Amino acid sequence: METIVQVETVVRNVLSDVLGISASRAAAFNADTGLFGALPEFDSMAVMSVLTEIEDRLGILIEDDEVDGEMLATFGGLTAFVAAKQSR
Repeated sequence: METIVQVETVVRNVLSDVLGISASRAAAFNADTGLFGALPEFDSMAVMSVLTEIEDRLGILIEDDEVDGEMLATFGGLTAFVAAKQSR
């Protein structure tokens, strides 16, 4: 099981890799950094790619009915969701 810091690192790396944003830009994300609706790169088409890559890297399964705007709204929300999935 990953720690929250390890989960944050994975999520940052996935966002950088999948969205094509620089690692330094992703490194500057904090819990309140807006994602879906705030980052032009993170559109509805990119959501599934990001979530699939997180699943692959962390060995978790994210069900379609678990995905909502709230968990995608901020970096902190996405990270907390992924960390909670890890603890199950």
